[in-house]
Amino acid sequence: MMVLRPTEERGHADHGWLNAYHKFSFASYNDPKHMGFRALRVINEDRVAPGRGFGAHGHRDMEIITYVMEGKLAHKDSTGIQEVVEPNMVQAMSAGSGVIHSEFNGSASEPVHLLQIWIEPAEEDLEPAYQQFAYDPREKRGRLRLIAGPDAQPGRAAVIHQDARVYASVLGNGESIEQPIAPGRHAWVQCAQGNIMLNGHALKEGDGAAISDEPVLRITGAGPGGSEFLLFDLA
Repeated sequence: MMVLRPTEERGHADHGWLNAYHKFSFASYNDPKHMGFRALRVINEDRVAPGRGFGAHGHRDMEIITYVMEGKLAHKDSTGIQEVVEPNMVQAMSAGSGVIHSEFNGSASEPVHLLQIWIEPAEEDLEPAYQQFAYDPREKRGRLRLIAGPDAQPGRAAVIHQDARVYASVLGNGESIEQPIAPGRHAWVQCAQGNIMLNGHALKEGDGAAISDEPVLRITGAGPGGSEFLLFDLA
């Protein structure tokens, strides 16, 4: 079974400096029918103006993954971490018992385009933790590249406190991959850029799909620009 969530149905907030789309209920966008999928709680697509960003604010008991597609994002938090995140990097923060952080566009002249992902952890009140590292973009071209999971290797993919795995992939036009889904597990596919075909269904940029009881996912890049997408394997 596959349930499509078109980009046009997302929540939207345009604050001038921030143009944000919410796949699930978030902030002032509240839709009881779309509160998340399995442990996946938030997928926000944000475009942040040069030199602007989110001031210091708190989180707790959430696994937060930032996926930058264009530009760079400056991160600072109460554990003393200060980093800049760019495309082809993994950034994950376990908020645990509580952390204060800020996120700003790291450029004074170029916008930043990113997905922010929240996954509910299996345990509460854990010690806050931060992970960030780069990878070769060729590792996700024509294949699924694990970026986070419960049994990931630090420095290779982020370790998160939930039975969920997050993959990134870039496919050229007509290029296909297949991914089996184990019995009893579920998946979410988020088309980040471009267009894909997912088990015969067309998804454009911003579209998502919740998948249950499908033994395999067949994903093909569609259109001259190909595609970039995230795949979530969920309990």
